[in-house]
Amino acid sequence: MDTQTVIDAATELADREGLEAVTLASLAKCLNVKPPSLYNHLDGLEGVRRALTLRGLREAYARITRAAVGLARDDALIAIAAAFREFAREHPGLYTASLRAPAPDDAEHAAAGNEIVAVVVTVLAGYGLKGDDVLHATRGVRALVHGFVSLEAAGAFGLPLDLDESFRRLLRAFIAGLQSPSSGSPSP
Repeated sequence: MDTQTVIDAATELADREGLEAVTLASLAKCLNVKPPSLYNHLDGLEGVRRALTLRGLREAYARITRAAVGLARDDALIAIAAAFREFAREHPGLYTASLRAPAPDDAEHAAAGNEIVAVVVTVLAGYGLKGDDVLHATRGVRALVHGFVSLEAAGAFGLPLDLDESFRRLLRAFIAGLQSPSSGSPSP
């Protein structure tokens, strides 16, 4: 057993049963070891959660980067949002782990999160957004995708309508707001 094996098992457990189901006892049981053995590879439960967070952020970054290659503006933004949604659907535990804010002294975690933000900021810059406006729009994209993904995962969309179409329409409405003349400008 090595650290990678422990993280792989924690990932599978988180995706199958939820992030909160990942405990040292449950992880040790999956690996057929005693819980103290895990300390040889990670710093307790917090170390396991941190490893899941980093894996989730890196996976999200890889997916959105691949999705955005060669695209700009609307196409890139829609591709990034779809990649985030797909990641959350395929890896719900890792996705949840990736939402954690970094500890103030965790530069590696902060850097992994900042890589994702940089991709989104680059795409949003294509709309002429700068400074705080691009950061507000980045938060908007994150909230839009997270809200939709959370409702979808909870089974909250019970009407017999195509969810993919609903997601596309939501993104297009957001994009229309980015393209409006007043977007990013304070009201007089």
